[in-house]
Amino acid sequence: MAIDPRLPYDPDNVFAKILRGEIPCKKVYEDDFALAFHDISPKAPVHILVLPKGPYVSWDDFSAKAPDAEIAGFIRAVGTVAREQGLVDPGYRLLANIGQHGGQEVPHLHVHLFGGRQFYGMISQ
Repeated sequence: MAIDPRLPYDPDNVFAKILRGEIPCKKVYEDDFALAFHDISPKAPVHILVLPKGPYVSWDDFSAKAPDAEIAGFIRAVGTVAREQGLVDPGYRLLANIGQHGGQEVPHLHVHLFGGRQFYGMISQ
């Protein structure tokens, strides 16, 4: 079920629980701004989720409310994870699902890094 990104942040969502250490994850990166870990249902040979540590529902929420340092730190973390995972060459896909039409299922901003194979069409028709 897709979520409404205009709803208030739910501190009991699964990613909030992972950030608090209540649910384990297969971590690949962590700093003051972000946590990255392997998706439990990978859609590609490499499928990593990167989450900002702050309580943001969506990209809209994050871009409107997060301090500049937090935005920069999160974006740098995404790039660092891609480099550390060897995804920059030959390339990777970066995806953020936002809201119902975007198919967002967890009400915490996160981006998917997909790699390890060739990707074709942007979206299914």
